[in-house]
Amino acid sequence: MCGIFGVVFGKDTRITAAFAGQLIDKLYRFSQTRGSEAAGLVSFQGQTIDVLKQAGSVESFLESRKYHELRERALELYHRNCESNAPVGLAWTGHTRLVTNGFQSNSDNNQPVVALGTVAIHNGIIVNDAELWRRHPELARRSDVDTEILVTLLRRYRDEAGDLAAGVQRLFREIEGAASTGVLFDDQDDLLLATNTGSLFVLTNERASFLCFASERFILQSLAENADLANTLGRIEIHQLAAGRALLVSLRDLSLQEFSCVPAAGEAPPKIEVHPRANALSIVDHTKHPGDLRRCTKCILPESYPFMRFDADGVCGYCRKWRKIVPKGADALAAMVEPYRSKDGSPDVIVAFSGGRDSCYGLHYFKKVLGMNPVAFTYDWGMVTDLARRNQARLCGKLGVEHIIRSANIQQKRRFIRKNVEAWLKNPDLGMVTLFTAGDKEFYHYARQLRKETGIKLVVFSTGNMIEDTPYKTGLCGILEDDHGMTLTGLSFRNEIALLWYYFRNYVKNPSYINESLLDTMWAFYATFVQKDDFLYLFHYLPWTEEEVVGTIQREYDWESATDTKSTWRIGDGSAAWYNYIYQTIAGWSEDEVMISNQIREGQFTREQGLARAAEFAPPRFHSIREYAQLVGFNCEEALTVVNGAPKLY
Repeated sequence: MCGIFGVVFGKDTRITAAFAGQLIDKLYRFSQTRGSEAAGLVSFQGQTIDVLKQAGSVESFLESRKYHELRERALELYHRNCESNAPVGLAWTGHTRLVTNGFQSNSDNNQPVVALGTVAIHNGIIVNDAELWRRHPELARRSDVDTEILVTLLRRYRDEAGDLAAGVQRLFREIEGAASTGVLFDDQDDLLLATNTGSLFVLTNERASFLCFASERFILQSLAENADLANTLGRIEIHQLAAGRALLVSLRDLSLQEFSCVPAAGEAPPKIEVHPRANALSIVDHTKHPGDLRRCTKCILPESYPFMRFDADGVCGYCRKWRKIVPKGADALAAMVEPYRSKDGSPDVIVAFSGGRDSCYGLHYFKKVLGMNPVAFTYDWGMVTDLARRNQARLCGKLGVEHIIRSANIQQKRRFIRKNVEAWLKNPDLGMVTLFTAGDKEFYHYARQLRKETGIKLVVFSTGNMIEDTPYKTGLCGILEDDHGMTLTGLSFRNEIALLWYYFRNYVKNPSYINESLLDTMWAFYATFVQKDDFLYLFHYLPWTEEEVVGTIQREYDWESATDTKSTWRIGDGSAAWYNYIYQTIAGWSEDEVMISNQIREGQFTREQGLARAAEFAPPRFHSIREYAQLVGFNCEEALTVVNGAPKLY
């Protein structure tokens, strides 16, 4: 399970900042054997209680800029405390996480956990946490991690009893499972250590100016030998905090008070002396959440979005330049398709058909509303989901429509994706994420080819509506998108060259991209951006509203939505959950938020409704991500660790 550890430095001038910093770093490295999926810290130095946590490896945490900033700040304040009348030295606790409850991508699920002015690190599993939350419905739950109930109840019971020992004992009477914990309070100059398993070991020195704890004796032994503790601290001693025992460490003089946290029946709480603060310390969580980002006051796009600029009123440039969508109209569409309409009931239109919401609506519209005789066309490049296939079957079966499928070499396509994912993971760059979906762009080529094979001249795509515009794809490449008429081939020649130059630079910087997928990617670029665009786009003529599109296909065909998201966009694309996780984790937004912002600009709902909708769509689709990784053939957990540890745009 997880590793918890910490040090308390008393006011000892023989302990230098360099020595203290070295010990802190080594404790993380020695403790990562117990978990390396997330890491966190708490720094208590008499001015604030600083908290930081990060998903990903311990090494990426130790290399992060924020970790170094907080460590240097803590060591500087410790040095000042040693030379002044400050009541405390420095307490630093840390955590290395092995995920049990809650995904590490959600920082609320990582440790330290903060609740009610209390900060805790915890090793173990509280197995009755769900029951405890049900028993206390008045308590607000923020995360999935079981540690949250431990922290919340400890603070509540301490305050209700007016006695720390009584609160600790009540807590341990109620919890079931394993718990070893280190707790700091905003209104006490004390560190509480407690365990019901004995998985806590404490190292002290003879002159009572230093204390260190960890989850295993071996970690402290390794620290003592590797850091040559005795030479600086004098004689040291390691002992185990036995199961069912607690230890209160004064942060003023490092005096120790041990007591039972699992009392016998009828045993009264022991009398212990706590060290209250006159003014409670503020707890500052330095973990940056996407929800903390500054957002446009009109839409919901955040400051980390490409080319984001806010005016004096906080309105973004995308809102300022937005032009109301004015489709050509249903009558213009009817007039456009009329010359193609067959007189004998033979097929007269090819409808590109992914199984997603827009293409399903498009097939419905051409068959039921326009009364034409469509042929549905799907290009299966290896990432069409089973859900999409079921929806394709629903519509084709009920409408009596022929369904033509062109399939790529699926194993080869997935191998191409894997090689590009593995290359990307070596040097994550958001602009290169679109490389993962380059393989599907051949559907343009096969649509043209099918037109020649069938003699059907009219080919319809249900893409190309401004609501689903995605300018971030070029924006993340450093290219400000021009007016492309909502067709990929409408990208200007200047921007096509800029895009090629961007890709070239990244291929040179990361030669792993130069693999067997290269020719396939080049072909996709040609078919997408260069080849002549000669299709009809349904939503250049019809207004796009989610209620009309999704409502129609759900009522008429029992269209099936995904079980792991409330969004109905991209659920037929097996890669969407993966690349949206990347955008959300590294950039702080997802493509759903881009679409929602466009809907707000079109007046389809308010900004407040948009924020609520974005929150509903926000949870990562881990089931779909793992399924994608399994199909493509890369290690999901390793990939998530790289994404979680990558530098953020916020």
